[in-house]
Amino acid sequence: MNTTTAPSVPVRRPAPAQLDAPYAEALRSYTAMDWMRLNVPGHGAASERFGALADLVGAASLRLDVPPLLEGIDLETNSPLDRALVLAAEAWGARRTWFLTNGASQGNRIATVTARALGETLVVQRSVHSSVIDGLVLSGLRAAFVRPSIDSALGIAHGVTATELADTLTAHPEAAAAYVVTPSYFGAVADVRGLADVAHDAGIPLIVDEAWGAHFGFHPDLPANALTLGADIVVSSTHKLGGSLTQSAMLHLADGPFADTLEPLIQRAFHLTQSTSASALLLASLDTARHTLVNDTDALSASLAAADSMRAAVRAAGRFSVVSDGFGRFPDIVASDPLRVAIDTRSGGVSGHQARWQLMKEDRILVEVATDAAIVAVVGAGSAPDHDRFITALHALPADLGTPTEPPRLRLPSPGPVRMTTREAFFAPSRTVPAAEAVGRISADTLAAYPPGIPNVLPGEVITAELIDFFQRTTAAPTGHVRGAAGPDLATLRVVDATSHG
Repeated sequence: MNTTTAPSVPVRRPAPAQLDAPYAEALRSYTAMDWMRLNVPGHGAASERFGALADLVGAASLRLDVPPLLEGIDLETNSPLDRALVLAAEAWGARRTWFLTNGASQGNRIATVTARALGETLVVQRSVHSSVIDGLVLSGLRAAFVRPSIDSALGIAHGVTATELADTLTAHPEAAAAYVVTPSYFGAVADVRGLADVAHDAGIPLIVDEAWGAHFGFHPDLPANALTLGADIVVSSTHKLGGSLTQSAMLHLADGPFADTLEPLIQRAFHLTQSTSASALLLASLDTARHTLVNDTDALSASLAAADSMRAAVRAAGRFSVVSDGFGRFPDIVASDPLRVAIDTRSGGVSGHQARWQLMKEDRILVEVATDAAIVAVVGAGSAPDHDRFITALHALPADLGTPTEPPRLRLPSPGPVRMTTREAFFAPSRTVPAAEAVGRISADTLAAYPPGIPNVLPGEVITAELIDFFQRTTAAPTGHVRGAAGPDLATLRVVDATSHG
């Protein structure tokens, strides 16, 4: 693992303005007044009338649940929302930041639609999230894929090197932009500076899906964030590890060579995708998360210590192994996210799916991701979980959960050949056929073993027998399913009607 290209973050003092959370504070002040609410939402914060809802989310949440376009919160120029957005941009080192209330998936769709204004081909890391593929459908962009490195033993996709990106761009001089993912679901961090240099040398912007790296840059023991390393557009899933509420995210625009062109395009795409009834709760949680990340370094230190203790205990016990310990074998990985604790469970005689199921069922412990070979536990920025409870439960897992000590691993299948563009296949006449009959046919759907939601089949790609076997074995596992499938058991698949595609 080449750590020389993954700079850490120096200790810094926050600017005085970063001590404020203007939107969250304005929302609290506004809703503390004795309002007679004859507007939406329909519950009107009347917890005595909407008792079931108040019991579910709390009376305070009902009061804070206000609509947009309120004076004193988000209506006037330099409103509290405007100031919160400026503070977020400053915190992440952006020229401009947008708060998103439909997750990083919305950010990926915005970035992809924006890229369509720059050209007709998007160079895309093949292991992008399915929301980027959704963006290809919406935008009509053609995709030229650059393959990530694969840990074939664990069935894990990592990242791409600058050399691999350069080769793909050379083959596609018409490219509008390059789209990569870092960090990966398993915490592998790519060489963003090298990737940005390659994209810029080709005259195009670099878009980074940094969904799992919202916390990067806020502690000296964390990797630097993608904006500071030259990325032009960065999608940040703030709710994942950054401490905001589920479904809240941010999109950042760097003050780089493409900013003047990209800013108005992003703003238009934002209006196209953002709800006109954006949740005040989600927006306030983003403002609060930024405030905490900037100002509470001690809490982040506690989170890092908890994750380090988990990895140390796994190594010391000797039964299981830590996935990131093997990252040095891959030239695309320059660092790892220390808040991700990825564990090879098969080395201890348990499949990842079985381990996740057992931990949930018997110990009431939830982990983020399970594959056939591994689980990933995450420690949120600012949280400090009981790592002893997790380690004790992990090592109490019986080795006879239907998995022999050295079972054949479920390897990540290769995608089939591309026969149509994503958009063409998605909107083409289609039909549902038995899985066995789908072999050799063109998929009309995006199919992704979930989690982590990385597409294994795209609309326009040929479905292979290897892929069907992979999906069916995934759905047979206690916690596995396939996003986008026509049915939960993968008995049928949706394919392009042969009569519509000669």
